Parts: sequence; structure tokens; C-alpha cells
Amino acid sequence: MEIRAKLDQMGKDKFMLSEYQIQFFHTHGYLHIPKVFTPPEAEALSGELDRLVQDWAFTSPGWTGPWRLAYMDPETEAASKLTAMHDLHLYSAAWCKAVTHPKLTEALSNLLGPDVELHHSTLHIKPPQTGHPFPLHQDYPFYKHQDGRYVDVLIHLDDTSHENGEIRFLDGSHKLGKLPHITETEDGPCTPHLPTEQYRLEDTVPVPAKKGDVVCFSIYTVHGSYINQTKSPRRLVRVGYRNPQNRQTAGQSCGRPGLMVQGYRERVNNEPLLKQD
Repeated sequence: MEIRAKLDQMGKDKFMLSEYQIQFFHTHGYLHIPKVFTPPEAEALSGELDRLVQDWAFTSPGWTGPWRLAYMDPETEAASKLTAMHDLHLYSAAWCKAVTHPKLTEALSNLLGPDVELHHSTLHIKPPQTGHPFPLHQDYPFYKHQDGRYVDVLIHLDDTSHENGEIRFLDGSHKLGKLPHITETEDGPCTPHLPTEQYRLEDTVPVPAKKGDVVCFSIYTVHGSYINQTKSPRRLVRVGYRNPQNRQTAGQSCGRPGLMVQGYRERVNNEPLLKQD
């Protein structure tokens, strides 16, 4: 009876997306899912995030490239900063629970299929007033994979709006597949981004969200955001999930296995055990 009760409770915890939501994601390349985290959960994660920022995160000028002066005047560009940190779930039990949350991973299984592997988590904070904008880009160049069975998730710790730089998408752009990005300038390498004269923020769809919401998008969906103009930071945590058979070829966390958060890792072609060192 105890086992049956536990199985029944697991069923209640499921967070199934509707057919409309699933179709919307595959048509448009993104999906806003409200209230994945309850207000108490979001508040606890917010406090833990502040602690991680104080102890572990770093602040820098952020992404490099000629796009900066296309998006900002020289004074703002010189002051613009980004606070970042990779793999929060390796530092905090609260964030480990967040990236493996049953509601979140169940929703991801509706988009990726029954087998879902955690790839990474990354903090992005736009500081007040000069908080870093992002030029239009795909996430593919940052962690290249063989195919598109990869979904990024933005966990919102603050309400977002145009004023503080909500996420924006080029509708349906995931259908374009892998796009060539600018990675070199006359001054040397720069952060991958798309040409600003061809891919413009004003052509994108804004997707504001509330604290506790998540926004999902394909690794191929073109996206970006404006500068934070408010007096408060804008805090997001990006978490990447993939089908475990979608092999990574380069970039962030390449060669590192991730936790299976839904389903099972099938063995293919008698492959060896996962790398242990």
C-alpha cells in the first residue's frame, strides 16, 4: 500500500502540457509556461541566488563584439555589465532541486520526448540601469549539438518587461536550423552573434514573464534582449536540457555527462560507460 500511495502521489505531481502548448512550441520555437514554481519556491530560490551571487558569481563587461555600439551609446557601452555563473546546481541543493523539479522536467519531456538529460545551468543578471543587452543569436554556437533536440529554459526570479530587458524571439526562426554567426572581427575573436543589420531586435516578439514562470525555446531559436533601464537587477537562470542521444560536438560542458531527469539513457552501438574522470 505504501508503494501504491507513492506512485499515486508521483502521478499528481505531473505537469503535462496541453496539445496547444506543445504545438505552439514546435510552430513558434518558444513557449511561456506560467507558475512552474510556486511563490514560496520562487522566493526560496531567489534568496539562494543572492547568496550564490555574493559568494561565487563574477561581473564583467559581458559579451564582446561590434554589436555593442549598435545597441548602446558609447557611455552606456562603457558602463554595461553582466553578472554570470555556470552550473548553480553544483553549488546549491536548492538549485539542484530546481533544475530537477518534477513540474519542469515533466514539461520538458512533453517537448523533447520521454528521455531528458540535464546539460547545464547558467545565471544571467542584468544589473540596474546599465544591465547588459544581448544581440540576436542562437544558443547553438555556445554548445554545439548534432541536432535540434535541445531546449533551453529561462527560470524567472524577477518579473520581466521591456524596461528591464525581457527575452525576445524571432518567431519561427528555429525552422532555419543552424545559422552562421559572427565570431571574428578585425580586432580578433568575439562572442557569437548574428549580423545586427539583418537580425534586428525590433523585429522580435517580446515574452515578458512573472517570477516563478519559465520560458522555453529551441537551441535554434533566434533571441536577444534590450538593456535593463530600471533601478533593480533582472535575474534569470538558463537551464539546458537535451535528448541524451543528441551528441554534443563543441562548446560549454562538452564531454560532460548530465543527470537523467526523465526517462532512461539507452545504450547505442555497445558504447562504453560514461566518462568517469
